[in-house]
Amino acid sequence: MERANSSSLEGFILMGVSDHPQLETIFFVGILFSYLLTLFGNSAIILLFNLDARLHTPMYFFLSNLSSLDLAFTTSSVPQMLTNLWGADKTISYGGCVTQLYVFLWLGATECILLVVMAFDRFVAVCRPLHYTTIMNPRLCWLLAAIAWLGGLGNSVVQSTFTLQLPLCGHRRVDSFLCEVPAMIKLACVDTSLNEAVLNSVCTFFTAVPLSVILISYCYIAQAVLKIRSAEGRRKAFNTCLSHLVVVLLFYGSAIYGYLLPAKTSKQDQGKFISLFYSVVTPMVNPLIYTLRNKEVKGALRRLLGKGREVS
Repeated sequence: MERANSSSLEGFILMGVSDHPQLETIFFVGILFSYLLTLFGNSAIILLFNLDARLHTPMYFFLSNLSSLDLAFTTSSVPQMLTNLWGADKTISYGGCVTQLYVFLWLGATECILLVVMAFDRFVAVCRPLHYTTIMNPRLCWLLAAIAWLGGLGNSVVQSTFTLQLPLCGHRRVDSFLCEVPAMIKLACVDTSLNEAVLNSVCTFFTAVPLSVILISYCYIAQAVLKIRSAEGRRKAFNTCLSHLVVVLLFYGSAIYGYLLPAKTSKQDQGKFISLFYSVVTPMVNPLIYTLRNKEVKGALRRLLGKGREVS
């Protein structure tokens, strides 16, 4: 019992991104740069949505939710990762590890649901354009956003609590750069078949199923886009939907590879890099994907910068 409880007193040791210590400085610089871009890009989208009335539409409401989510998602893991990369101390307290476990899983599951909601918004906009404002009314938008956030929270509470019930028997070395469910399960000193089965089932429900629904909806969207007579209308619908589809494939693809594929089929470092991709890289590129091909967002940014010059 004393060995089992020692982890709660001493905390855990995060093994990091790579097994090669000489690469830590390179990882530190790269991750710090990505984190700063994530903070700037997502904060800019949230600011533009709140300040520009022209962006007060369902699409940008959900986009601002995604940006808020990405800010919190990457902040739940990156600061601790940078701290461990900077110095010799690789530890994280027990409370910090538990908090990270709950928050990271909560926000990850929320993004899985929110991307489905955003796909539904695009489906209604393209396939039911005449009824779009009626269907996607503010009440429904807030309801769908609440379902995403609360659904992710419910999943985290159940799955994280179930994982923390496992006896660790003094094992403290987490073979990852953060406390997440697969890494914590590996610390257990008992049979974890049930936990692994639950993890696979939940991950399938939150990744493979939503991805299938989104891809099916985009088949209908593609058919509707091809029926649009105006070339400008087709281009605008294509650009908007393509941005969302790229984000979907990046997020779900890396999550499925990291959580659903058997660990034996890939090297340990590869699994860590995949986790690093969806926890650091994806939140960074989301604002770039949505803004580089979006005239409305770029126009709002120009108006905001123009007002700033007038004030100065």
